[in-house]
Amino acid sequence: MSSEERSYQEQHRPASDFSSRSEYLDNELKIMKPRRWKLNLPGRDFRFEWEDLVPALAGTIGIIAMYSAVMMSWADGLTQAWDHVELGKEFAIEVARVEMLIPALLFCILASGFFNPRANLAGNHGPMIPLIGTIALAGAHPLALAILLGVFGLLLSYFKGGSKLVNLTGEGVAGGLLVFLGFTGAMSQIGDIQSWATSLETADAAKGSMGYIGLVVLAVNIVLYAFLARIGKRWLAIPACAAAGLAIALALGAGFDLTFETEMGLPNLNPVYWWGSTDQGWMLGLPNFQHFLASLPFAILAVAMWSPDFLGHRIFQELNYPRGAKNVLMDVDDTMTTCSLRQIVGTAVGGGNITSSWGTYMIPAAIAKRPIPAGGILLGSLCIIVAILGFPMDVAVWPPVMRIALLVGVFLPLLEAGMQMVRDTKDSQSAGICIFAAAVTNPVLAWALTMLLDNNGLIGDKERAKTLSIFDRIIIPASVLIICLVAMLSVGMLEGQYGIQSLL
Repeated sequence: MSSEERSYQEQHRPASDFSSRSEYLDNELKIMKPRRWKLNLPGRDFRFEWEDLVPALAGTIGIIAMYSAVMMSWADGLTQAWDHVELGKEFAIEVARVEMLIPALLFCILASGFFNPRANLAGNHGPMIPLIGTIALAGAHPLALAILLGVFGLLLSYFKGGSKLVNLTGEGVAGGLLVFLGFTGAMSQIGDIQSWATSLETADAAKGSMGYIGLVVLAVNIVLYAFLARIGKRWLAIPACAAAGLAIALALGAGFDLTFETEMGLPNLNPVYWWGSTDQGWMLGLPNFQHFLASLPFAILAVAMWSPDFLGHRIFQELNYPRGAKNVLMDVDDTMTTCSLRQIVGTAVGGGNITSSWGTYMIPAAIAKRPIPAGGILLGSLCIIVAILGFPMDVAVWPPVMRIALLVGVFLPLLEAGMQMVRDTKDSQSAGICIFAAAVTNPVLAWALTMLLDNNGLIGDKERAKTLSIFDRIIIPASVLIICLVAMLSVGMLEGQYGIQSLL
């Protein structure tokens, strides 16, 4: 019987049979045969390994930070946009806890853990966070936005649009996109750490200037990250560096900035409380037609931004997994399905997250050479525990923990992966133009534009263009570019544009 006909359970061998831990993990990835939308069981279809704790911890830290940022942005934006709405930090924390309970159970543990381990976990759409204030001021409704985004995502998934776009993105374009996202994200986190450290000067005047704390935290973590990379343990970067950031900041006297305000318990899990009236929960009531109309361009934009996001996570698996591990690579279309359903369900029960493929889980999981299911189950369990306990959320969003975790767990690996993909002159040309276009406009529009140019041989590999049909060369890339451009113009996302809402 060939290896393709034998089950995972039949082919599994204990770690003691291999000369190194890395070889054992490589073999596990090669022999796994996840069942798509069928029950996958521990032992029969996958196993839990201690390496699964790393992406689970990393994803938990990352999602607490992201959810908190999203909910505070909604609270600030809606308070400005609506006369009768007044939302603050307490509201934001409660909504974040709702997002960490029900969606974690349904979509981390059940969907990606047990029923489709090739669908990456549905996390947070980071690039949309800066737009949430604009979304609220435009008159959009979080529930209307979620329904539209979910419907558009399901349609794209049904017609296999996500995987098609991933396959049409050349290596040079993908590499340039990852380099830009990694570099700009890293600089942003470094700036945030320095801003936090500088602000400590006014927190306790008797201690004088404390701006040096940020430099010490960054310097120690640079050395620690380099050491982990040198010994082949880079997958430990998020928990190790986040713990180091916490310890150093406390040791240098920044502890007065860390306060525990979130109490233990369950948030209100009744959807009627959150959406049933204008005097409780979100204080918005159910959405009407105008809310859907105002939410439409933002929903289109969010779904258009999914493909490059998913692409980066899939590439990270391909770069770190061994050859022959195709069965465990994330399925882009199935991930879109779970993200779409999670978007609708998560918001319907009272949440406010804008979802996408979970990068702070997938990137460290790929580095640790682990497939999706076991870590996803652990991550979902951790999210539920943290949401109930409350106080770990205060630690995870503290700048020397949160910013360092995002820096070493997401943005530096993205930068490294992008540089690995730029292998020759043709790739460097496509990558350079993608980076330049992203700096002028934004990463999504740059991806769409350079994909069109690259697929027609105007940049990059001219021979590759000859292998593509006119549908793949022109029709699909041009349509994507037009959709992205129109959506961005309509919401005023491009520099110097007013947006449809301000013109009406």
